[in-house]
Amino acid sequence: MEKYHEIVRIHETFMKEAALLNEYKNKVIKGENDLQLCQNKVDKSESEINSQQNIILKLKEQLTDKSTNLENCQVQLKSLDSTLIEKDENIKRLSENIKSNKEHQKTLELELEKSKSIIIKHENDIQLCRLENNKLNRISENIREEQKKIQLKLTENETKLSQSELDMLSPTTCLPFGDYSGVYELNVSGIGLFDVLCDSQLAGPGWIVIQQRVGGDENFNRDWATYRKGFGSFESDFFLGLEKIHRITSLQRFELYIHLVAQNGRTYNARYDDFKISDEDNGYALSLGKFNGTIEGSMRKHENMKFTTFDHDNDKVDNGNCAVWGKSGWWYNSCSYCNLNTPYGSLYCWNYGTILLKEVKMLIRPKEAMKK
Repeated sequence: MEKYHEIVRIHETFMKEAALLNEYKNKVIKGENDLQLCQNKVDKSESEINSQQNIILKLKEQLTDKSTNLENCQVQLKSLDSTLIEKDENIKRLSENIKSNKEHQKTLELELEKSKSIIIKHENDIQLCRLENNKLNRISENIREEQKKIQLKLTENETKLSQSELDMLSPTTCLPFGDYSGVYELNVSGIGLFDVLCDSQLAGPGWIVIQQRVGGDENFNRDWATYRKGFGSFESDFFLGLEKIHRITSLQRFELYIHLVAQNGRTYNARYDDFKISDEDNGYALSLGKFNGTIEGSMRKHENMKFTTFDHDNDKVDNGNCAVWGKSGWWYNSCSYCNLNTPYGSLYCWNYGTILLKEVKMLIRPKEAMKK
């Protein structure tokens, strides 16, 4: 019975164990099922992870491309920033240029207005010149008529001619042409016929212009032969010629009138009552006579001096030639005190102080004209 009871206990234990085993089997089966579900989930998760990894790889590739593009964009942005800064600077410069151009345009408009006024004035001057030219043509025609009449008298053996008729027939000065300025022909013994510029505006009628500096167009650094003959243009700068001046002033007593215009527009004049120059053998030596005028300058220091050029030295300097130093021919003493032939832009006379001259004219006229 003890064995039986023990067997029963064992059987009960066995049944309990069997029940536990079944329960464990069920749990194992359930665990296996759960494990299978988990495995499925894991497989699904791994599949999703792989898919996500692929997506991530694609995203990384895209991100790399985007990064590259971003770097390129940054480079382009820097380039655009640099270009923008440069364009801003260009715009600033252009704005300044536009402003400057506007100011320049205003200046040009003002100058244009001034030019228009000058043109109108010039047109009026031209009209006046035309009227004056017509007057001169009429005067010239009258002179020719008078000359024809005088010629007729000569052909008709009427030998008694007045001095004015003789002057009209063969003028040796500008006096017969009266108050009319212009280029006229003189007939002087020893030279014959040649043109001169007559001036009746500066100091009355009858003046012969022997030297003129009004524009700086002419080179006055010339040799002896050129100064002897004369050079330049009546419309601008010229020197009449030493031989012509000698021949004219040897006919009768002449006065000299020097007209000076400073750079500031102020005018001066110097007048001498017995002007002449000697013949070539005596170096065309200068004589002036008594002074009258607003400013004498230093012309007196050149009186009795022979004319000097770079190839004809007649000055009082032992070593050197004043014409070389002064770059022009003149009646030099110990070089220049008052050289009116000096290069244009440096025209001045010693006693005129620091007055810089922009215009010079030397004119001569018979002394008898003052009595008339």
